[in-house]
Amino acid sequence: MTRALLLENPHSNADAAFARAGIEVVRHRGALDENDLIDALDGIDILGIRSKTEVTAKVLEARPDLLAIGTFAIGTNQIDLEAATNKGVAVFNAPYSNTRSVVELAVGEIISLSRRLSVQDKALHQGIWEKSAIGSHEVRGRTLGIIGFGNIGMQLSVVAEALGMRVVFYDTAEKLVIGNARRMNSLEELLEVADVVSIHVDGRAENKNFFGEKQFAMMKPGAIFLNLSRGFVVDVDALAARLKSGQIAGAGVDVFPTEPRSNGDSFESVLTGLDNVILTPHVGGSTEEAQRAIGLFVSEKLVSYFRKGDTDMSVNMPQINGSPAHSSRYRIAWVHSNMPGALAKVNQVFAESGANIDAQQLATQGQVGYMVTDIASNIPQDAVRTLSESELTIRLRVLSRD
Repeated sequence: MTRALLLENPHSNADAAFARAGIEVVRHRGALDENDLIDALDGIDILGIRSKTEVTAKVLEARPDLLAIGTFAIGTNQIDLEAATNKGVAVFNAPYSNTRSVVELAVGEIISLSRRLSVQDKALHQGIWEKSAIGSHEVRGRTLGIIGFGNIGMQLSVVAEALGMRVVFYDTAEKLVIGNARRMNSLEELLEVADVVSIHVDGRAENKNFFGEKQFAMMKPGAIFLNLSRGFVVDVDALAARLKSGQIAGAGVDVFPTEPRSNGDSFESVLTGLDNVILTPHVGGSTEEAQRAIGLFVSEKLVSYFRKGDTDMSVNMPQINGSPAHSSRYRIAWVHSNMPGALAKVNQVFAESGANIDAQQLATQGQVGYMVTDIASNIPQDAVRTLSESELTIRLRVLSRD
């Protein structure tokens, strides 16, 4: 029986997708540390996680039978992708499913901080009536600076323009300009003009401490700062100092360098208690709509890989997508070292076994190759055995249409 372990409580519609494929689901509400995860993966073929569970090289080494990992989130920095690739473990994520939810939270915080709603709300809850326009601004006509112009940054740009904001952005990669947004040549150039700065960079290691004292000092006096990307990207001590000095008028922070592992755990930060600061517990993508879409998307990708060997939108494996031909009886999925002559060698093996090949697809990515071969005849056991024993083989699976 194929089994999937789902941690951190992804949406329940993932269970239905697995059930349709005959995959038993084992659920655990919270995250697991390294040793507990190794124990929990005993007899597990597919692992589903969110953002708290880390899948290390040690975990992958200890559980060589693990077939695939799905992260029910955007990021994959909690997974050792190099180790997963070297073990032939396909990794899938949900790069688009919660984009709108994050954008709407960013827009809501931009408006709230610009109008000082959090300050006024706290005052009234304390029984203090203080009606004033000082420090309160419309967002129309103000400049939003977006750092990281990926899926979220682009959609935020579109919505911000609809509110009448001017948009500038900075990204180290070449990006398509959307609407009237203007690309800035440097981060410094963006910080000089932005009334609101919103960070949307990915979780790669080189982005650690990307935004600190130097960058905060370059921001316009009275600007607003948002971080809804990764906690380790921003120096929160430097942010707190600038908020206390008044140079930064407000901040919205959804992610933190250190976060509690489970609901109900205590939370501490230098940002708590500061005026005009909105703190949220990593809920940028946590809407019912987003979690429903993520649960369905990731589970279907995992099922498609399990049943057909499809790697479409895998973050670490060469991309192959397509159902076997109607006449095919078996599909041989071969993850191998990307070496010259690999295709010739495998086809020689199939030819010598007399296999009737319907179709064949090969894709490579870096040091790894992935080939699927559709067989119309009986499965050539000698060919499978030869491939399994090949020094090129990382992982070999035989998939049946039955």
